[in-house]
Amino acid sequence: MLTLMGQANDLEEGTVQQLDFDKIGGVGRDGHQVLPVVLQEVESGEVLFVGYANEEALRMTLEMKSAVLYSTSRNQIWHKGATSGDTLSLIDVRVNCEQNSLLYLVTRDGRGACHTLGADGSSRSGCYYRSLTTIEDLAFIQ
Repeated sequence: MLTLMGQANDLEEGTVQQLDFDKIGGVGRDGHQVLPVVLQEVESGEVLFVGYANEEALRMTLEMKSAVLYSTSRNQIWHKGATSGDTLSLIDVRVNCEQNSLLYLVTRDGRGACHTLGADGSSRSGCYYRSLTTIEDLAFIQ
């Protein structure tokens, strides 16, 4: 399978488990001032992916009524789907009890939500397209 860059990517397309148990630690060590954001499609209830928002991204999300996040790997704000057309319209923002995470209830404006593409080259509906079959192995969900 190919990624958007046209090259095979074992992390995104492989079946060997490579969970990043230090992701949150790395975000903290790098000094990012962010909250985790769960993005959920309001009609189906499908969890599309988990991202991060800093204050600026949250402000932009509320102003634009569209999901805007902060990329901890690129150290920049990104409007989800601005280049692919797969934007996510904001329906509601929910805050958890400890005010340390957010839930964006959204609707898809395009065909998908994930930055990866399926085997047929189309946008994946969400980022949870594999299932953990053993502690070491993944399988694609049909």
